[in-house]
Amino acid sequence: MEWEIVMGLEVHVELATKTKIFCSCTTEFGGAPNTHCCPVCTGMPGTLPVLNKKVLEYAVKAGLALNCDITRYNKFDRKNYFYPDLPKAYQISQLYLPFAKNGHVDLVTRSGKEKTVRIHEIHMEEDAGKLVHSAFGEATFPDYNRCGVPLIEIVSEPDFRTSEEVIAYLEKLKTTFEYLGISDCKMQEGSMRADVNLSVRPKGSEEFGTRTEMKNINSFKAIERAIAFESARQIEAIENGEKIVQETRRWDDNKGKTFAMLSKENAQDYRYFPEPDIPPISINDDTIKEYLDAMPEFASDKVKRYEAEFGIAKADAEIIAGSKYLARLFEDTVAICKDAKEVKYWIMSQIMYFMNEKGVQPEDITLSAEQFAQFVKIVLADRINKQTGKVVFEEMFFSKGEFDLEKYIKDNNLEQVDDTEAIREAVLVVFANNPNTVEQYKAGQTKVVGFFVGQVMKQLRGKAKPDTVNRVVAEELAKL
Repeated sequence: MEWEIVMGLEVHVELATKTKIFCSCTTEFGGAPNTHCCPVCTGMPGTLPVLNKKVLEYAVKAGLALNCDITRYNKFDRKNYFYPDLPKAYQISQLYLPFAKNGHVDLVTRSGKEKTVRIHEIHMEEDAGKLVHSAFGEATFPDYNRCGVPLIEIVSEPDFRTSEEVIAYLEKLKTTFEYLGISDCKMQEGSMRADVNLSVRPKGSEEFGTRTEMKNINSFKAIERAIAFESARQIEAIENGEKIVQETRRWDDNKGKTFAMLSKENAQDYRYFPEPDIPPISINDDTIKEYLDAMPEFASDKVKRYEAEFGIAKADAEIIAGSKYLARLFEDTVAICKDAKEVKYWIMSQIMYFMNEKGVQPEDITLSAEQFAQFVKIVLADRINKQTGKVVFEEMFFSKGEFDLEKYIKDNNLEQVDDTEAIREAVLVVFANNPNTVEQYKAGQTKVVGFFVGQVMKQLRGKAKPDTVNRVVAEELAKL
């Protein structure tokens, strides 16, 4: 039997406000345990929460960017449950009147498939703390620093059928929120987390299977692995005559497996009721218009502009525009050096290499547009060739501070050699050192020309101008 995976996502995104959702404690990541909390965010008796206006602004902007209907009148509710990392035993969230509903996200997967994912709702809520487990497994310590950090939860419809669609959706959310400036979406720090609701059904069936929920998976790679394991687990169980139990499961990335945590609660189990300490929120049309007018140019718009304005291939434009930080570096550098294709070349060949092979995150790039543009101008002036340029670029990129480009080139004697006679002398030395290869050329094996060019470049320590080397090699070979 052929099976189909059905998935819906609940994505939690921490908003980048400086203070928490209902108090003035800092939202800064890290810090000594239990130093970023107060009686309000730990829910001490007699305290009163006050909504952070910036949270509402960021939340509504997210809803608008995801094509949602904004609920003009919305309010908070209490979600009652006990977990050790939630000291007040309830979470302030939104159930009955969330601030945004009925949105959608248009995406394109890595294989080129276009897809529209429906958004059921987005609501605001406060984050819980975290538990720090003893290395010896003998004790668990609560850290309440994260309690009260503002979240939005984006709840999708069950529109996903593959992990590729899930990753494309999450990447689109991440890019959108980065451009809005409402979250850094650093999954490694927990500021973007995904719960995956997954079930399987026979291909062609309209009826949904029993779903399980995998909680707080915090990397794209882990999400792909979790989907692969859990779907295979459910299919195997059903084919063996077992019933799938609706439950919450924990993904263990080290073991590559999911494990049952608890039976899945329904809404009534949380005993929701209206939050008595926070008045309802009214959002007027003027505020919505103000936020819409302030919307940035998003990645999809930048891709179209890069293609039209700079003549950059769509695939390259999508990679650059896929990160707000890369796009800003690209645009600022081009504004100075006026050569978009050369800037694109160094981003795609070097910066993407550093990101893929050395784990550099776009937001951590310290290279300035001014320095990047100076480098591009030096390359375009033929003062250094591409090969030497890669060495120089890496030194400059990882300098993380003051880097004197001119001094580095001068101190390391990297200026390109364009002295025809010096290059000719090097060519003759290479011929003298490789008589057998010379004979091969005379016998008609023209492919050895590349060998000669490479040896001459090596002889001149990579500083020779490639065009001149090719020309002089051809001239001297013609004399043989």
